Amino acid sequence: MFKKPIWKHIAFGLIWAVCLGGLFVLMSFIGIKRASMLCREVKVYIPGNEYFVDRQEVNSILHVGNNTLVGKKLEDINIHQLEKTLQANPFIEFAKVYADMDGVVNVEIRQRQPILRIMNRFEQDFYVDQYGLKIPLSANFTAPVLVATGNIDEVFINRVDTLHTAMAKALFKTADFIRRDSLWDAQIEQINVNANHEIELIPRIGNQRILLGNADSLDKKFKNLLIFYQKAIPKTGWGAYKVINIKYANQVIGIKSDSLLKTVALKPKQIVKQDTNHINQHSTQNIH
Repeated sequence: MFKKPIWKHIAFGLIWAVCLGGLFVLMSFIGIKRASMLCREVKVYIPGNEYFVDRQEVNSILHVGNNTLVGKKLEDINIHQLEKTLQANPFIEFAKVYADMDGVVNVEIRQRQPILRIMNRFEQDFYVDQYGLKIPLSANFTAPVLVATGNIDEVFINRVDTLHTAMAKALFKTADFIRRDSLWDAQIEQINVNANHEIELIPRIGNQRILLGNADSLDKKFKNLLIFYQKAIPKTGWGAYKVINIKYANQVIGIKSDSLLKTVALKPKQIVKQDTNHINQHSTQNIH
């Protein structure tokens, strides 16, 4: 009665032992083959269309042109050191290096993706990537991203670094919001920080300045701006306003270009016009 289960366990044990033994033999064979295999080629993969780092530069970083890798035993190639060397490049976000059984060393690169270029008041010029990290400009490639200028105090010390000032963080938040919306990504050309340390937007269509103020309530502010474009601009034309003020989340104020300095305060179903003697008199109706 009790012998059958015992023999069953023994049989399973023997099968596992054979499988493990075969695995160890296979791994030993692979190890021996790898020890004697030479690197015959280095393949570099860089996905995407923005080439801050190209294959030639990667080859230069890895000294491929000097044949320091090709012809070398795979077991003598320090894969981790190669990855560390690549990731020291400020334009490389991630690097993976591995060798296959054909003697090919594969290098996979993921580049940083800039979304904003900042020109600060100290005449420094640098990019900010999608994670809010500062990176230098490149001699190989100019990224077609939003440019922020004006009274910006954020400095760059020529290495990958986080943003430190509240204004720089607000600029990054604004640029990130704009690039995620196809309409505003196509319409907004530049960001400027004025003398009052408020954010202004420069559109591609129209000569007016769009006064954003800060980076709070961006979704609401841009929805209000869209309503203004849909309701006010068709009646007056793009050249009617010199300033569109959207810094208040519950209203939009359009300051006209003529000498009377008329303002237009937007409501959802109508445009209310009123005269004013001072630009700062915001006696307008709320948007509901």
